[in-house]
Amino acid sequence: MKIVYLATGAANMYCGSCMHDNALAAGMKDAGADVSLFTLYTPMRLDEPAVGEKQILYGGIKAYMTQRFPNPFPGRNLLMRLAGSQFLHRLMPYFDIGSAVDAEANAELTISMLKGEQGNQKELLHELIEWIQKYHQPDVIHVTNALMIGVVRELKRSLKIPITCGLHGEDIFLEGLPPHFQEEALSLIRERSHDVDRFLAISSYYGTMFSKWVGIDPNKIDVVYPGVALNDYRDLTPDTSSRPLTVGFLARFVPEKGLHLLVDAFATLIHSGEFQNLQLVAGGYMSSAYKTYINGIRKKIKDNGLEDRVKLLGTLDRTQKLNLFRQMDVFSVPAPYREPKGISILEALAAGVPVVQPEHGSYPEWIQATQGGLLCRPHDSVDLADKLAMLLRDAELRKRLGQQGRKAVFEKFSSEVMTSATLGSMRRLLPEIAP
Repeated sequence: MKIVYLATGAANMYCGSCMHDNALAAGMKDAGADVSLFTLYTPMRLDEPAVGEKQILYGGIKAYMTQRFPNPFPGRNLLMRLAGSQFLHRLMPYFDIGSAVDAEANAELTISMLKGEQGNQKELLHELIEWIQKYHQPDVIHVTNALMIGVVRELKRSLKIPITCGLHGEDIFLEGLPPHFQEEALSLIRERSHDVDRFLAISSYYGTMFSKWVGIDPNKIDVVYPGVALNDYRDLTPDTSSRPLTVGFLARFVPEKGLHLLVDAFATLIHSGEFQNLQLVAGGYMSSAYKTYINGIRKKIKDNGLEDRVKLLGTLDRTQKLNLFRQMDVFSVPAPYREPKGISILEALAAGVPVVQPEHGSYPEWIQATQGGLLCRPHDSVDLADKLAMLLRDAELRKRLGQQGRKAVFEKFSSEVMTSATLGSMRRLLPEIAP
């Protein structure tokens, strides 16, 4: 089977969706499929070997410029050639472009891109189609998420092949749009969902929620659990050296990931007097767009006298991430957002670290499937502290949940399992195609 996989990059930010796309494409290659992974909009930043093509298609700089300057004027062609430069796009991982994921600031661009061949970016869409027609003859195309659904109609008309589309967490961006733009975006996704042959939702929770919210036929949705590339986790062993009990966090430092709630819970644990030998270590991308939020967390740490107990590490590469998991006793990302995937939760479990997660979004699904942790009330730092305390005071419980979680991730959430389910959905669209 020959597959063109259209993903979207996050430039200078490590991104769970990028990790998912790269792991899935790598798994497909290992399974014998002929896969070409192309990044749309901006490059990917990954902490594992990249398997995608170097060419950036549907470039974000040019997409922005065509939105800003949709009509001809002297010098526009030169401007657009510069905006489409591969060199400029490859520089993007070296700059903080946190505003690029600001839904309100990019509302008009979002609507235009969802309009596809009718939007201001139609020339980028035609460039994409010409590229695929010239250099690839795929049996199926996979589009990473519904925010890129605008490309599907023209791709399908031109190439006359099945197209699948992932559902991975578009809601957080869509909910950030001003109401009028959000309503229009949902209407466009609903209309263009008819162009998609199958949707691949990352969790049962998200498939059900998104189909109801947008109005997508639930019978067109397959659930394909996310998978972790586990090679580095197979021989990962806990750090048994003398160190404090450690609560860990790994996610972007943004309000929707809930680091502020974890710091509140940690302060409660320290002030209880029960856990004198306890520290909190947090890794994750820090964007200047969230400087006020991050400074607020630093102030919270200082006001509670926790400077010596809390480490904010910032962005970690893969070696640093794996080493951090080795030094954790409990892991939590208490997201107020109803997270549809939570890749770092599965990574912690793969490392044998038990988790405490809010009882909403995909987290109850993951806890039920892995038996690797506890659930707490969402938005409630006191209940979070209580659940963390249950694990911190009981080494045997931590060990049991960690072992159960690790075993289940290797059985149910590996990149191989994810790959098999994805290829199965695609093959059902192409019964005449050999595996």
